[in-house]
Amino acid sequence: MAVPEALAGLTAIPGVRTAAQLSAGSASGSASGSVPGPASGSVSGSAELLTVLPPLARLLPGGGLRRGSTVSVGGAMSLVLALLAAATRDGSWAAVTALPELGLAAAAELGVDLERLALVPHPGAELTGVLSALVDGFDLVVLGPVGVQPQLARRLAGRVRNRGTVLLAVGPWPGADLELRVSGRRWHGLTLDGYGHLRTREVLATSRGRGAAARPLSVRLQLPGPGGALAAGEPSERRLTEVAG
Repeated sequence: MAVPEALAGLTAIPGVRTAAQLSAGSASGSASGSVPGPASGSVSGSAELLTVLPPLARLLPGGGLRRGSTVSVGGAMSLVLALLAAATRDGSWAAVTALPELGLAAAAELGVDLERLALVPHPGAELTGVLSALVDGFDLVVLGPVGVQPQLARRLAGRVRNRGTVLLAVGPWPGADLELRVSGRRWHGLTLDGYGHLRTREVLATSRGRGAAARPLSVRLQLPGPGGALAAGEPSERRLTEVAG
């Protein structure tokens, strides 16, 4: 079918649509405006894991997003989009709600398949019902920074576990199975006198969670990297050599 049944059931809510229904001219948030073709190199996952791009695999227990888990993501919306990229390219469906400012061109540059991305920008008073329906029908659900009370968070987390969905919450989420944070941002491309074009942004991404994820893990990423896509950050040894030189 063209879209999951959950999306068909939400069509009565104003503003529900798939990302691919938007014209290229209405997409915002792009670094360069280009949309790449199908990419390769994603990490294969099992039935219990959704695939992620290779630079992110070292950050996640088992090398992928575990079905039935809640993940809190802070510090960079681009990291949320990068987490959707490999899974949507591999056939999974994702939905985004309560993020009206989402940049679709930036999502495409990071590798998200817009044909498999559904949007509910303004759930309003229907948030709990919309979120429950999305959890029932999609592999990944992104929730914007709306703030959720612990009791509701526990109830939704139970639904996420039962349905085998991955919930990516932008900002804090009470009792999240995994927390991902981005820090240490550093742009590259400008000359010493402040001129030039911003080409890449190097960040430090850190994960911490429960169980197998209790031990913190950190990786350096280029987010965005050359051309707007995610790339692995430069090794520490190389950066030290460049600074020393």
